[in-house]
Formats: sequence, structure tokens, C-alpha cells
Amino acid sequence: MNEISAIIIAKNEEDKIERAVKSIQFCNEVIVVDDESTDKTRERAEKGGAKVLIHAKNNDFGAQRNWAMGKAKNEWILFIDADEQVTENLKLQISNLKFQKGVTAYAIPRRDFFWGHEMRYGETKQARTKGIIRLVKKESGIWAGSVHETFIPSGSVGKLDEFLNHYAHDSLSSFVQDINIYSSLRASELDKIGKKVNPLELIFLPFGKFIYTYFILLGFLDGPSGFVYSFIMSFHSFLVRAKLATKSYV
Repeated sequence: MNEISAIIIAKNEEDKIERAVKSIQFCNEVIVVDDESTDKTRERAEKGGAKVLIHAKNNDFGAQRNWAMGKAKNEWILFIDADEQVTENLKLQISNLKFQKGVTAYAIPRRDFFWGHEMRYGETKQARTKGIIRLVKKESGIWAGSVHETFIPSGSVGKLDEFLNHYAHDSLSSFVQDINIYSSLRASELDKIGKKVNPLELIFLPFGKFIYTYFILLGFLDGPSGFVYSFIMSFHSFLVRAKLATKSYV
């Protein structure tokens, strides 16, 4: 079996953290990096057998993951979020994986569940088909981006076949709350690099994104869940640019 550390970045995830921790017990080390939660995230993570490290994220997810990566003791690290779960098939694949020479990261396909529906198209299609990098070799790259962070590897990227499950939004209200938070973080990130908002972009980009995800990426095949998901993510694009234009992301 491969020697692997697992890391979860969390804040106020008491309702989800136990499921996530339980799914990575096959790893040799389980670390939860807690962004100063005010609920029972720490207690429930420790109850599940995780080592909890308290570290302020300061609205920078990439920096938090890089900090956490330095705390892992094993050469390979599996990153999952508190609202994700490693499936049994993925556990087996990772445990038996023969790491390829020159490959310093592996993308894992992720399937999203929304309103009890498994999403197959639209906004979530790319993560489902191409995967997202979550299994990385220590000190072989960095996480970049304060929000919607991505791993930039120094070597080649392999791809696993089995799924990571994602249960992001328990309700419509929680989805809207998350969109409000993440749009503020994204607007702040864009402001720091000098991004300016064109009025036409503010008007037409969200509409264009909806057309692309709902029709071109076949989001309509996911039924009502697909429409709501496409609409809210398009609204996210609008909020980012509206907050950036008005400096109202603080």
C-alpha cells in the first residue's frame, strides 16, 4: 500500500467533516486544517481520528493548501474538501496505484450531487470528465489562486478513473450564501491584479455563461437541478463583476 497523507481544509463544517474524514481513513495520515471554526468541526474531526491543525486562511485557499502541504509527513498527499467523499473504488485505486515516473500529480474525476441529483452535464461536466488535481507529490508544485485554487505541478499529470463525490449544497439558500461569499473573494482577487470591468462584459458575460453551460454543455439534461445550477453560477459571474466595479466585496 502507498504511504499517503490526506488533507482536508475546513471551516465550520461540523455537519460534513465526519463523513469526509471517514472516507480517507485508508491513508496513513489524516490532517484537518481548521480555519478557526466556531462550531464543532475540530471536535468531530478529532473524534474521527484526524489530526487537527488550527491555521487562519485569511481568505486565501491556495496559501492555506500550500501551508498544509508542508505539514504532511508522506511523499504523496491527497487533498479533499470537507463536503467531499472518497468512494470505495477510489480508495482501492489510490491504495494500489503504481506511481508513474515523471508524474507529480494526478487528476481525479469528481461527480457533483445537487438537490439529491447526480449532475452529469453543464457547469460540473469538466470536473466529471477531465477531473481535478487532488493527489500530488510533496514539493512538486504549488497551489495558486486565493479562490478556486488550482495546483500547478512541476511534472506531468496522470489521471485516475474512479470518482470523488462532491456534496456541495444541501439547499438553495446555502448555495446562494456560498455564491455571495465566493464572488466577494473572486472580486477581491481580480482587483488585486488590476482587472477592470467593461459595462458590456457586466451585462453579456453572465448571460453568455448561462447559454454555454445550459445549452452547449447540455445542462438542461440534468432537469430542474441543471437549470438552477446554471442560473446561479451565471449569477455568480454577474456578482463578481458587479462587486469589482463597485468595490463592494469587502
